Amino acid sequence: MLTGHGTTYHLAEPAEPAATRKVMWVEHEEQPDESRTAAEIRQQPGTWPEVARTVAAARADIERLLGDALVDPRTRIVLTGAGTSAYIGEVVAPDLARHLGRPIEPIATTDIVADPRSVADDRPVLLVSFARSGDSPESSAAADLLQRFTPALHHIVITCNPSGALARRWADAKNAVVVALPDRLNDRGFAMTSSFTGMTLAALLALGLEVDVDAAARAAEDVLDSATSRAEAVAAADPARLVYLGSGAFKGLAREAALKCLELTAGAVVAVADTPLGFRHGPKSVLDERTVAIVFPSGDRYTHRYDEDITRELVEALGAGRVLVIGGDDGDWPIPGTTRLPDSLRAIVAAIPAQSIALACSLAHGLTPDNPFPGGEVNRVVRGVVIHEYPEG
Repeated sequence: MLTGHGTTYHLAEPAEPAATRKVMWVEHEEQPDESRTAAEIRQQPGTWPEVARTVAAARADIERLLGDALVDPRTRIVLTGAGTSAYIGEVVAPDLARHLGRPIEPIATTDIVADPRSVADDRPVLLVSFARSGDSPESSAAADLLQRFTPALHHIVITCNPSGALARRWADAKNAVVVALPDRLNDRGFAMTSSFTGMTLAALLALGLEVDVDAAARAAEDVLDSATSRAEAVAAADPARLVYLGSGAFKGLAREAALKCLELTAGAVVAVADTPLGFRHGPKSVLDERTVAIVFPSGDRYTHRYDEDITRELVEALGAGRVLVIGGDDGDWPIPGTTRLPDSLRAIVAAIPAQSIALACSLAHGLTPDNPFPGGEVNRVVRGVVIHEYPEG
């Protein structure tokens, strides 16, 4: 379901019967004793065409809002969320900035809420909020603060929960469009998986980047064929530390991959993320004999040279058996069929190996991936946050 300007849209059905469509998606049925997390990882390619149809149904309202927002060349474009949802902005920002020809700022809701005056100024803001549930306190507070402190706020909400606080708050606002993705993207497992890739794709489409959804989904299906065995091989190396490196869109994916590992292993595997160039400036200190390093290579030939440099350096430090290149046609974990795709879309496909590795490490440590924190130390929807009233003046 999708709401905007007081109007409710329902997910459009395909124009042709499923049996005659050009691309056939495999619907993965949940296996006995399979965790929700595993099922939600496997369902992703089949959800992406649904995401595309949902965004298409909202196109008129999105275009109207973008027209109102971007007619002023001073309008800032801010992408926001918390945790995984914040990393969505980091993944899509480079390609969208090139597409729109203007700067795009990924700023976490947690940063906006903690210090709104450092973000808000005298310029209008086009805010794109990402939220799986929309019930994290910072999600609503960040948008409300920018509404208060900027001269004009235009707001696109991309969420997996039309009943969440964020969606309900903005559903009838004249300066907002709420894009609610299909319910099955509202992951019931602890960690965000299909919600991450679904909202990332929705952001690219909503802001007008033409991407080949079918090609991405085909590549993801191929990845899934060997994902379990490849991820289990990484877990069998018994890493105490995982290092994820990537540039541009893959910097955001590296941060998301590290978070996924920390979440699903309850911190048993320490995971860090950086860029290939930034890693040498101190973070490289994390390397030891129980480290596995993972590089997400860029499709840009210039940027890719830095990926190759750090890969050679990591192999020299750790040995070839503890360095993994995920992506491209010739990586250690290849993802064929993506060489012509923009890096932001390649990152969506490469998220599946990252999620699969986190899942395999969780199981190797004897944890329950759907609930790695049975004591409630960390929760699916954040708890314990108090939103303080920002003083007047």
